[in-house]
Amino acid sequence: MRSFQIGVVLPIAQFGPERATPRWTDVRDVAKLLEEAGVDTLWTPDELLWRSESGPPMGVWEGISMAGAVAAITSRATVGTWVMSALHRNPGIIAKAAETLDEISGGRFIFGLGAGHAWPGQAHAFGLPEDRTFDRFDEALRIIVPLLRDGHADFEGTFHAAHDLPQAPRGPRPGRIPIMIGGNGPKGQRHAVRHADIWSGWPESASDLSEFAPRLVSLDAICADEGRDPATIGRSAGLDVRPLDPAGARPGIISGSAEEVADAIRTFRDGGFTRVELMVGGGPAAYAALAPVIELVHADEE
Repeated sequence: MRSFQIGVVLPIAQFGPERATPRWTDVRDVAKLLEEAGVDTLWTPDELLWRSESGPPMGVWEGISMAGAVAAITSRATVGTWVMSALHRNPGIIAKAAETLDEISGGRFIFGLGAGHAWPGQAHAFGLPEDRTFDRFDEALRIIVPLLRDGHADFEGTFHAAHDLPQAPRGPRPGRIPIMIGGNGPKGQRHAVRHADIWSGWPESASDLSEFAPRLVSLDAICADEGRDPATIGRSAGLDVRPLDPAGARPGIISGSAEEVADAIRTFRDGGFTRVELMVGGGPAAYAALAPVIELVHADEE
């Protein structure tokens, strides 16, 4: 496995002002193209519905179903959920979905998990809870992690419960599915330090080290507080990338030629990150422009 991993978030959401819908055939073709180009991980986002002040709502295909489909038509790249929302699902069923995806992929699944969020109105639209998100996540982890790691959970909480629950059946890697927990703040980072193999953050204003480097300082401090060797946790950055736009066209977003985009990604590798997850703007056509970027970055390590 490469020391620096490049992941790409697949296009399963409607896009553009006309809300064009990517069909499964589009997602399939992008996944195959990227795997051929040498991408390390193919990620499916877990959102439900996005509303904006202008234009119709943006719909999103269901992410777990798409992860299973992508796992079934690929053979080398790992497949992950970016990141599965604990707010939207029962924790016992979340753990079962993760085990099932590892089975479908033949042991190539990365279980990305987060607390989830209510905005922008998607939780309310689906009749889901919107309050005490982190309290709910705390309880969900007390079911999900024991099920995946030990094969059993027994817990009674305010929001979630598991009653003498076995994790059955088990996939090809019982107790060893990699867990990635996403969270920009100290609460999310502490959950990752306590439970995960990888921590992941995403840009709030800029896809560069000015925003991301301080988070590594925070992560190391939490590792010290929790007694964890910081070298044992992966560090991932979700980055906004528009490979069809000229360099500097959109402040805070990586764009430009293949070499310019590759150079921006290399700064994260050199800055202490072990992986990136590229969120690609511009619709399915933009994904073809990532193939030379992936090749350029990985060429440094060969």
